[in-house]
Amino acid sequence: MAEPNVGDKAPDFSLKSTSGDMVTLSQLKGQKNALIAFFPLAFTRVCTAQNCAFTDDYSEFESKDTVVLPVSVDSEPTLGEFRAKHKMTHHLLSDFKREAGRAYGVLDEEKFFTKRAYFLVDKQGILRWKHVEAENKDSRTNAQLLAEIARLG
Repeated sequence: MAEPNVGDKAPDFSLKSTSGDMVTLSQLKGQKNALIAFFPLAFTRVCTAQNCAFTDDYSEFESKDTVVLPVSVDSEPTLGEFRAKHKMTHHLLSDFKREAGRAYGVLDEEKFFTKRAYFLVDKQGILRWKHVEAENKDSRTNAQLLAEIARLG
């Protein structure tokens, strides 16, 4: 599928979290902004740095009324081990069936994991900003992500 366009209603999903709960994007409507952060694979260098940075600055995102939803194709048990090993305070979502990655147009069907990509969804469920990295070794900084959130007003 193609990536959704800025201004479109964000594709909904329900994914298993390392908290043990299902997280459904539409349940955040009217409550919080959501930063959906697709990352290729747990236990890889850039993905580890990216998620550890989310832990370091999570209160900054929360202060902007935004929940960070890191998503990968890894299984929930694998993500749980990844989270525990690196002492992450936020939870991770498993897109093991690749449904969210396809809905957002970021699944690399050949490699069978997602590109590193960010989708900022406002409280009304509308996609307000997106960025797909040209290469998976690239990553936005939290400062860049927080600047985009600040633009929501």
